[in-house]
Amino acid sequence: MTTLPPFHALEPSLFERAQSLLDEDWIKKDADLAPVLPVVLGRGVGQDWHKAGTFRHHLVGVARSLALWQQPRDVRLLGLLHSVYGNAFVDLVKFDAGSERGWLRDLVGDTAEQLVYLFCTASRAQFTQRALAGEIEADGSVTVERIGRAQGTMRLGAYEVAAFLVVSMADYMEQWFSWQDDIFSGFPQVADRPQAVHWTASLWPGPMRPSARMVHQISRLGEAMQHPALRDLLPLPPVFAGCTQGLTAADEAAATSLYWSVIQQAQPLVQADAATAVLEQAVRHNPWVGEPQMLLAQLYLSAGRRDDARVAAESALQLFSQWGNAWDKRVQWEAWVAWTRILLQSATNGTWPARLDKLNNLALRA
Repeated sequence: MTTLPPFHALEPSLFERAQSLLDEDWIKKDADLAPVLPVVLGRGVGQDWHKAGTFRHHLVGVARSLALWQQPRDVRLLGLLHSVYGNAFVDLVKFDAGSERGWLRDLVGDTAEQLVYLFCTASRAQFTQRALAGEIEADGSVTVERIGRAQGTMRLGAYEVAAFLVVSMADYMEQWFSWQDDIFSGFPQVADRPQAVHWTASLWPGPMRPSARMVHQISRLGEAMQHPALRDLLPLPPVFAGCTQGLTAADEAAATSLYWSVIQQAQPLVQADAATAVLEQAVRHNPWVGEPQMLLAQLYLSAGRRDDARVAAESALQLFSQWGNAWDKRVQWEAWVAWTRILLQSATNGTWPARLDKLNNLALRA
């Protein structure tokens, strides 16, 4: 038998935090975010389209990752409000920066509102470019161009840079999939591609394939948090071994391609050996996302490899608990977690059904 891929141990405390966020109403129990949510909902965010869902899904999803990462109040509020003044990426202006800043400041406080305003008026693409290029000053600051009505440049201090890095990690992970790989080709250096010529790329939502390039960039934003002037300012997200390890662009592209070949059933189906080997190789290329490991757990169960299935399911659950958002956006994060728990329960108890139709009856036991 071949050596298993690099699986992760399940941390009970992290999983417990993730469990508390599985409830759709988790945010209503957050003392810092709950008072702000009705105000945001009152601006129609539940009806606005946004990438893989609605604007509400996106804002709450970003805030969920930040809550899972134990970020302070102001950073979690930035996650919930990060685009409400509009920005270069989205034309979703929910609060007028010219007349409502004082009102929002009274609601969330000076520090949080200032972070939101800066996040909405700074060039996010330029900030990402400079973070990826390591262009962070010795004191942790970054200077970027302003967008919109505000002209000139702005200097972001170390705390603002750290907050922008962490929120950008959650922001990109929550929304990015293959459709954005296509329309934002080359991000953060976005290529000029006329829609009339490249119209096929605009057919939303496309095949819903996971991104082949964004997790690599997120890993590099995490590595930027190790800058001496930044690393002690905020809790480091638990992804990529606490932002201490990276993922190469080549490994991400290979892992996504291998994973998707199994999803599209491009591997022999009479026996699962080929699909299992392909997924194991995908995990070796990218051990930082849970979905390939979850699929491996199911293949191991089908092959009677209960111990391997348990290890793979625990590892997938650990990764889902680290991110708080799905990499494969065909179903929501909560659904990936729920099915992984079914697999772990089955591997632990030896209850995987022998009949195909019985898969429809599986339920989590207390």
